[in-house]
Amino acid sequence: MMTQITASDGHVLDCWMAPAEGQSRGGLVILQEIFGVTDQLKSLAETYAKLGYDVAIPALFDRKEKGAVIPFSDAARGLELMQSTDPVETMLDIDAAVRALAEKGGKVGVMGFCWGGGLALRAAQKLDIAGAMIFYGTRLQQYLDSPLKAPVIGHFGSTDDHTPPEVIEQVKAYLPELEVHIYDAGHAFANDARPAAYAPEAAALAHERSKAFLAAHIG
Repeated sequence: MMTQITASDGHVLDCWMAPAEGQSRGGLVILQEIFGVTDQLKSLAETYAKLGYDVAIPALFDRKEKGAVIPFSDAARGLELMQSTDPVETMLDIDAAVRALAEKGGKVGVMGFCWGGGLALRAAQKLDIAGAMIFYGTRLQQYLDSPLKAPVIGHFGSTDDHTPPEVIEQVKAYLPELEVHIYDAGHAFANDARPAAYAPEAAALAHERSKAFLAAHIG
């Protein structure tokens, strides 16, 4: 269900919450692509809630456009909205979601896709989390200025022009402890609502590895 959380600077934002089924194993914050809190992400939240995790998806566009959900066919608008956001404010909003889950008890991890994948890396550098999972994260080069405070696993497509091999190598050189997996796929390969990009086998393997990562570092 959609609820509201408050960032440390007083900004109130929407946040989709999927409570854990059964006894909670911990918390998981899912960070959006450039399309907002989509039905596809809500479905993914339910999948992880069934595994016993309390899941939160903060609405990271709310400071610019309340409730914005962009069609997958309108990536240009999503990109424009993402570029208008302030990185510091965005991290405050992510931290609000992390703290909302931490209040339930247990550790909290962060999983992000595309724009959210890069933000997941940043969260592992700046926030009090137990681990982060990157799915084809973008804008990674701008985060190569701080060490990791938590373990990170990254999933990338071999033909993803958003994160070409030279970028991945640059990231690994700066953060050698980063666990990187490369899949025979392109960008957005784990988004089952985008048939042209979706690579079922790669997505399944990436999520299985992420589930194992969660079990090891969150609970």
